[in-house]
Amino acid sequence: MGELNLVTLAIIGITAVISFKGFNDENFFNKYKFNIANIKSGAYHQIFTSGFLHVDISHLLVNMLTLYFFANVVIYGLGTTAFVVVYLGSLLLGNFLSYYFHKNDYSYTAVGASGAVMGILYSAILLQPDMMLGLFFFIPIPAYIFGIGYLFYTIYGMKRRRDNIGHDAHFGGAMGGYFITMIFAPWVFTEHLLMVVLLALPILILFYLQRTGKI
Repeated sequence: MGELNLVTLAIIGITAVISFKGFNDENFFNKYKFNIANIKSGAYHQIFTSGFLHVDISHLLVNMLTLYFFANVVIYGLGTTAFVVVYLGSLLLGNFLSYYFHKNDYSYTAVGASGAVMGILYSAILLQPDMMLGLFFFIPIPAYIFGIGYLFYTIYGMKRRRDNIGHDAHFGGAMGGYFITMIFAPWVFTEHLLMVVLLALPILILFYLQRTGKI
């Protein structure tokens, strides 16, 4: 995706430093991870700080590599300031959605930049829906098909709740990228209207399932 932008490098560097600190300091990790019980007790900072912690190096690498591949699409399409707003806004919305769905599970914990990174990915898809992505790194697939399919997969994961993946944070992050991008780039309504509508469908379905008690 071209030269690594300074702001992208800064986010990767800050996240790596904080993550490695968490790898080696359990007290630090527990203080800043997302934990429902702690947040309800007033540790509201965890909604933000947990987005800079990771479980292990592979978790960190996957998120930072995904950010690297799609950051420039958003930076070139929206500008540096909007890119930062998309990233941080998606991080927060992802964790707010996690809180919403797990607010009664006091043992629920989570870490990772996945929500923020999903926001950047979905912003990139909305800006360039015809770009090709590599499914499993080598199967070419149009970005819009991946985007819609992944949101439905995330809803499925949220219903099952049988793995350790923060599906709700992923979904919330994708929503952040979707809505914030439309604020900064209203031209997508005219140039990519079909994509705007298609990406909205899984969001509407998720909240319908939630309102009807099916998720």
